[in-house]
Formats: sequence, C-alpha cells, structure tokens
Amino acid sequence: MTPLTEHTTYADAQAHCTPQKLWALFDGNREHMNIAHECIDRHAVNDREAIVLVRASGADESLSFRQLSQDSARFAHYLVQCGIQPGDRVAVMLEPSREFYVAMFGAMKMGAIAVPLFTLFGPDGIRLRVQDCRPRMLVTNAEKAPLVATTPGLKVIVADASFMKTLDRFPPSFVPRTRADDFAIFQYTSGTTRELPDAVKHTHRALVTLMLAALYGTGIRPGDRFMCPSSPAWGHGLWHGTLAPLALGVTIGAYAGKFNAERLLKALQDHRFNNISAAATHYRMMRNSGAAANYRYCLDKVSFTGEPIDSETAQFVEATFGRPVCSMYGTTEIGVCLVNYPGAPDFVVKPGSLGKPIPGLRVEVQDAHGAPCAPGVTGELKLWRRGEWLPTKDLGRVDEDGYFWHGGRADDVIISAGWTIGAVEVEDAILTHPDVTEAAAIGVPDELRGQVVKAFVVSKRSGDEAFVQEIQHAVRTRLSQHEYPRQVAFVAELPKTPAGKIHRRKLREQELATTTVAAPAVHS
Repeated sequence: MTPLTEHTTYADAQAHCTPQKLWALFDGNREHMNIAHECIDRHAVNDREAIVLVRASGADESLSFRQLSQDSARFAHYLVQCGIQPGDRVAVMLEPSREFYVAMFGAMKMGAIAVPLFTLFGPDGIRLRVQDCRPRMLVTNAEKAPLVATTPGLKVIVADASFMKTLDRFPPSFVPRTRADDFAIFQYTSGTTRELPDAVKHTHRALVTLMLAALYGTGIRPGDRFMCPSSPAWGHGLWHGTLAPLALGVTIGAYAGKFNAERLLKALQDHRFNNISAAATHYRMMRNSGAAANYRYCLDKVSFTGEPIDSETAQFVEATFGRPVCSMYGTTEIGVCLVNYPGAPDFVVKPGSLGKPIPGLRVEVQDAHGAPCAPGVTGELKLWRRGEWLPTKDLGRVDEDGYFWHGGRADDVIISAGWTIGAVEVEDAILTHPDVTEAAAIGVPDELRGQVVKAFVVSKRSGDEAFVQEIQHAVRTRLSQHEYPRQVAFVAELPKTPAGKIHRRKLREQELATTTVAAPAVHS
C-alpha cells in the first residue's frame, strides 16, 4: 500500500485518501495511541533536528527528536512522582522553548491532559481558564508564577534552568499506556483575555484526522522544513504548526518572543524553510516591513489561515516567494474543511478562494431553510458530519467550478438600505490604498438606511478629509456605489483577539458604549 505521503497531486488525493491509509501513517491504532509517541519518540532514532526555535532576540536554538524524547520522558516520571494521575490536567504557559515542549509532550506521554495557555494572558484570563479546567499543575516562568501562586490545590512549577536540571535524575524513557480515545489536550479558542471561550477537548486519536489538514491544507511531506510563527497556545500553532508536522518526522520552526516580521523573513532564509503556514496578519506585517527584498527564500508551499487575506498582501506573497498563498479554512471546533492543496501540480489556486473540500468531506453553502444555494449565491457554510449538517457560522458562496469563497462571519454582515454588505470585502478594498496599514469595517446604526458602513483605519498618514475621500473612492471603484464606508475613523491600532484576528465584535461594542466618534469626517 503506497503511503499517502508519497501522493502529491489533487487527483491522487481524491482517489487514494481513506481512513485506513490515514491510520497507516501512525504506530498507534484505534484502541491505543499516544500523541507524544507519534510526534517525538518514534522519530528519536538519532539526533535529527526536530524543532528550530526562532527567537526574537536572534539567539536561535535547535532541539533534536532524541533530546525531546528523553526530556519529556523524565518529565513524565516527575509527574508520576508528584502524584499526577492519568486524566489530570497540566497547564503549560510558556513561550515556545525546550521547557514548553518537554512539559506538553511529557504530560501527554504519562496520560495527563495538556492545557496550553497564552503567555500574554493577564490575571483575569489566567484565573478564568484555571477555574474552568482545574489543572493539578501549571508550568510557567518566574514572571507569571505570582499570578497563580495562591490558587488552592494548584502546584505551580517555574520551568527554569534549575528545574530542568532536577529532571536529570529521572529515567530517559517512558512507555505510554494511553488509549486512543483518552483526552490528550484541552485547547481554548481565541477570545479576549477577559472572556472565557470554550475549551475544545481533543483525544489522542484526533492526530489522525489532523493529517488531512497536514497533507492537503499545508502540503506537508517528509523531508520538508516547515515554519509556523503562530503561538502554540492556539489551534493553528499547536495542531497545524507543531503536532502534525512532527508526527510526520518533519523539522519545524517555531517563533518565540515579540513578533518581528523582518526577524521571520531572515529565519526563512537562514534555516532554509521550504514550507510556511502563517496567519494573514503575519503576511501583512511582512509586507508592511519593507524588508522582504533583503533576503532569499526557498519556499515551495505557502499557506495561511485564521481570517481572509487581502488581495494586496496575496499579491505581495506570490511576488516575494514565487508561490500563490493557499487558504486553509476551518475552525477549532470542526477542524479544517476547505483547502487549496499546496504543492499539488494539478490544482489551480484561485486568488481569494477558500479552495475545495478535503478528500471525502461534504461542504455546502445553504440558505436560511437549509437548501443548497445556487453558484454565486451567498449563504451559510455547512459541513456534513455524523449524519447532520454542522454550521460554521460563516457566510460563503460556491462558484461554477466548485471553489468556495468566504463571505465573512454571519454576525459581520452589514445590512444597509436592504443591501447585504460583507465586512471582509470592504476591508479588502480599503487595503488597496497604499497608505493604509490595517482596516476593519462594521455596521453602525443609521436612521435612514438602518446601518451604514464605518471603517476604522490604521495609517502613518494624517487622517484628513482628502484621505477619507480617497478611501471611499477606492471602495466605490472596486465594489459598488452603496458599499463604501460613509464613516471613517483613523485609529492608532485595531482590537485583536490573542490569535491576531481583527476583533470586529469589540469594535461594535465600543460603538455602542460611546456616542463620541473618533472619525475626522462623516459622509452621508
């Protein structure tokens, strides 16, 4: 049986991808499986490089599969000594580092449930998540430890050099005994630090389904050098950026510290990454840095997820890296469902499209009554799973060639004088203006039209009347006369979720909370 990793074409993906062949990529089976074994231990036959830590400071570090296997085994033994039982939660709040991976894989190896937490959470964000998942242990750094030190029943470990040294007295091997259906990871979706989004509970066997996104969403194949700068506290950085490639024995790159676009561009050159998957925001920051031309790249697969990418940035990516940027669409709750098959020579990437379904998955655009929409008609994206249609809460449309297109979140739709306007399309048009760095669009109340479009714009240029008119003209020219922003506010920054997505709901809440408009001009 030819492994799925040896197939590279779109046609082969449709013809050969089956659940049986997905399971064949692993040592585990439907009864017994362990993520730490699949991602680390089975590849630890030598000192082959597993992770390149790209640090904002420039002091990069390389970690081998063997080193991580032995260190995580020692941590697993340490947990047993501490009285941690299979099924207990072990929270890990660290930047990508040797300590982070040792704690995450060590916890899963011994049967505990790993809970990655974002390092920029403040006291409220930490408290809410700790109260929700009730971990027995939290592994963090000296700076964050005081924020949780008084939590009853929680053992706080400061993962510094001294702690890592204490692990040396434990054995360097540990045999996992988890079942495939045992919980392995609790993953919180990206809300604000003062809100508590749901924790998605993943089993060890979730790694098998994840391979669909790895093979066809990011195009990972053995031999790749794969870079994902997203934080492993979030779904993209952990599942697509860490677990999936490591499970295939692929060397990955992880970014630690405050993000700097030029630092990433230099790392792509210096470490010769040939495959990158990042958030749309990362690519926009690369474009805005003005530094891309200073480096040389060997990328042959480029993908993004999280939110739609604007056309100007997509053009920049293709011009800079010589490859079209491929969308990978899904949610933390339902997984990846629409992809662009990076690296497949027979798949045509349509700029701006979400692509087509992963092999074997049914995806439809449906109207309010659950009926399929005709090509070109906007409805809600839904996918068929376990005998029912699951809503994504996103709008979209499908074209005559079977490609899907994003229409924004269902709650991001703006209804103005009976016209349906997509916030994403307006933002994309605004971003074509060379002086606009970032943009967000929402609907605000209007007595005549019900709602009008209000744009929030980040720019180094002063927000005068002429600039407002240029922005409005850009939207009128690219979209239609009724879709332009009748209100424009120039702001220093846009609210974002911890995962880097524009937080439009926060903008709407701010509008409701104040009657003071920060815009230099309002046009009706």
